[in-house]
Amino acid sequence: MPRSKAETAALMASPDDLEAQFYEAMREGDVERMMALWADDDEVYCVHPGGPRVVGPHAVRATFEAIFANGAVAVHAEQVRRVQVAGAAVHGVVERVEVPGDEGPQVAWVLATNVYVRTAQGWRIVAHHASPGSPRAPLEVAESPSVLH
Repeated sequence: MPRSKAETAALMASPDDLEAQFYEAMREGDVERMMALWADDDEVYCVHPGGPRVVGPHAVRATFEAIFANGAVAVHAEQVRRVQVAGAAVHGVVERVEVPGDEGPQVAWVLATNVYVRTAQGWRIVAHHASPGSPRAPLEVAESPSVLH
């Protein structure tokens, strides 16, 4: 039986908890669980790799239903970069996606940005934006700190 949003909120004490639930729902192909993680706001949006920007909870749900109709997605979040202020958090994620291939499972790499807000119901997703996949792990360019302690 699917959990209500209130029950799910208890599991999401932080954006990290919410993100773990998001990727778990992807790996399980569970649209009810996935949609329990999203904010009840007409402006939520999702961009799947190579796809259009889909706006609103019903449209977002339809995209996940279509994806999960082909089965669960073997995706794992890696190299998470976090920025959190007040009641919002932005996570830049490298997604490792395992896809079936003629010669066995292959790995694709996707750059994604997940945006979370704290609501009266707990932390919720308001945006997920994923780049087209690549067969090579993405490079990361980072500045060195200008002041050494």
